[in-house]
Amino acid sequence: QVRFVESGGGLVQAGTSLTLSCAASGRTIENFAVGWFRQAPGKEREIIIAISWAGYNKFHSNAVSGRFTISRDDAKNTVDLQMSSLNPNDTAVYYCAGARIPYSIPLDDPEQYSDWGPGTQVTVSV
Repeated sequence: QVRFVESGGGLVQAGTSLTLSCAASGRTIENFAVGWFRQAPGKEREIIIAISWAGYNKFHSNAVSGRFTISRDDAKNTVDLQMSSLNPNDTAVYYCAGARIPYSIPLDDPEQYSDWGPGTQVTVSV
């Protein structure tokens, strides 16, 4: 079974950038799609960005399009989330999750993701 762990969260000022990293262990994730989710206080968890295995397909939610990017390094078994132009609305616990998702299945379906990390807190101050 694969295990994911997020890192890189913290307190940052609005307008700055931050990179989160998702490290997998237990097995290679080269054939896994990986998504980043977030849950803000009082809100449901939402998927914000995802990348297919081999990186051919990507998904970006409207909330992060143009500001967040996702990349994977299968040699290191990691998937990074690069965040820029952060604002207080980006404050949330950020989770990464993965699963073997065929190209025929949309990346933005949360039900497809079976293995989850514990999350990392990102707080954006004004």
